[in-house]
Amino acid sequence: TTGQTVLMGRKTWDSLPSAFKPLPNRLNLVMTRNSDWHAPGALAVSSLEMAQELHHQHCSQHPQDKLSSTPAIWVIGGAQVYAQTLSKAQSVEMTEIDLEVNADAFAPLLGQEWREIHREEHTSSKGVSFRFLTFNRF
Repeated sequence: TTGQTVLMGRKTWDSLPSAFKPLPNRLNLVMTRNSDWHAPGALAVSSLEMAQELHHQHCSQHPQDKLSSTPAIWVIGGAQVYAQTLSKAQSVEMTEIDLEVNADAFAPLLGQEWREIHREEHTSSKGVSFRFLTFNRF
């Protein structure tokens, strides 16, 4: 997502290590219901429409930035933001990790309108299998 716009929920923002806030070389948009929320390097948004507006505004004001080369907004979490934006997405980039973890939030399941178009298998240095998957809406 380097050089692009990322959209995340406030809990996802809070989960990022301090050293990575804001995510460097990206327009960081944080969706929150709290109109008083702000953080250095991030812009608060209350809706997907507001995120799109800020993204397009930034691209038109900074045509030399890499951000202007793509109209895409990368939704990077969490579960509520995924659920709110999935119906507008044309593609999904997913990482599956073969690891059991305790979790309290889950991405929505993809419906029959989604088709896997790419798969890349990997193994971490600690022996954990994972894969990068790309789905397109059909």
